[in-house]
Parts: sequence; C-alpha cells; structure tokens
Amino acid sequence: MIRLIARELRLFLRHATDTAAALLFFVIAASLFAFALGPDPRTLADIAPAIIWVCALLAALLPLERLFGADFEDGSLDILLLSGLPAYGVALAKSAAHWLTTGLPLLIIAGPLAMMLRLPLAGIPLLLLSLLPGTLLLSLLGSMAAAITLGARRSAVLMPLITLPLMIPTVIFGTAACTSQHPMAPLLMLAAMLAGALPLAPLATGLGLRSAVE
Repeated sequence: MIRLIARELRLFLRHATDTAAALLFFVIAASLFAFALGPDPRTLADIAPAIIWVCALLAALLPLERLFGADFEDGSLDILLLSGLPAYGVALAKSAAHWLTTGLPLLIIAGPLAMMLRLPLAGIPLLLLSLLPGTLLLSLLGSMAAAITLGARRSAVLMPLITLPLMIPTVIFGTAACTSQHPMAPLLMLAAMLAGALPLAPLATGLGLRSAVE
C-alpha cells in the first residue's frame, strides 16, 4: 500500500497541473463571492465558512475523474488488483493519495483565503479543524463515486451527482462547527462520519473497481 501511495505521488508530480487547476478554481470561486457580496467585513465574515466549505468541496471534485480513469484506460488497474493487495487496499491507497495531493493543499490554502474573506483570526483554527475530517471524507466518498461510475458513459457528469448529495451532511456540520456557539457537537459528528466512512467507503470502492474491470 505504501508503494502504491508513493507511485500515486510520483504520478502527481507528472500531472501537477490537475491539482493546480483545482487549487486555482478554489481561489477564484471564493474570490467571486467576495466581489459579488461587496467589501462589507461583517457580511463576508458571517458567510466565510460556508464559502470556504462549498468551494473546497467543488474544487476537490475536479481531480477525481483521473483517480481511476487513467489506470483503467491503460490496463494498470487490472495489474493493481492482481498485485496481491486487496481491492479495498487499492481503494484506500488511492483515497489517501487524493487527500495528500488535493485535500491537504486545499486545507493549507483555506487559511489565507479565510483571512481574505475577513473571517476573524480566532475562527480560522476552528475552520481548519473542521476541514480536516471534511476533506478526508470527500476523498473517501469521492473515490467511491469515481469507482462506481468508472467506465460508465458520461461518468464526469454522474460522479458529482453521486458525490454531492453524500457530502451535504458534511457541509452542514462543517459549517455549523465554525458558526455555532457550541462547536464540539458538529465536530464530533464529523469525526463520527469519518469513523464510519473509513472502513465502509474503501470496501464499496473496491467492489466498484472489481465490477469495472470484470
């Protein structure tokens, strides 16, 4: 599994433009909200967590199409599934690589972007704390949707339609953690959802990969 993650990171270095495009989309989309709402600091600060969450969710969807697609097209996926690593192990390694190359950069950029949106400095650590399980959940659920739609016609359209409804509870609790006076409850809900998705999503993703290659 470690070798597979290392392989994915090497491929990321060769195709870094995909992640760069996702990060650029994240910054531009969040900036558009600032231009549309005007320079009022109070208005921006009130909805800054929601803006960051929604834009991060949409940006992280962009590289998912290549997560399994390139390996499926050149036959590498068949070799990975025959390598001795279980299908859920391949899925977990791919999800981890997606988070390291997309979720983690989004998490790093979210702090400066929140400052641009006039979020108080005291609220930025809480925003990043909520985004940590949120981006992990997105990688797990997004990988599952990518595997389910692998090889399907118009998979680029189907994948967001599957992923976005699954991420609605994550966005709700993630935003609530940043705006509620009692953030511990939403954070615990995010942790509980991550604890449930961590074993179940790779299993579903592995089944999707098996079905695609067969």
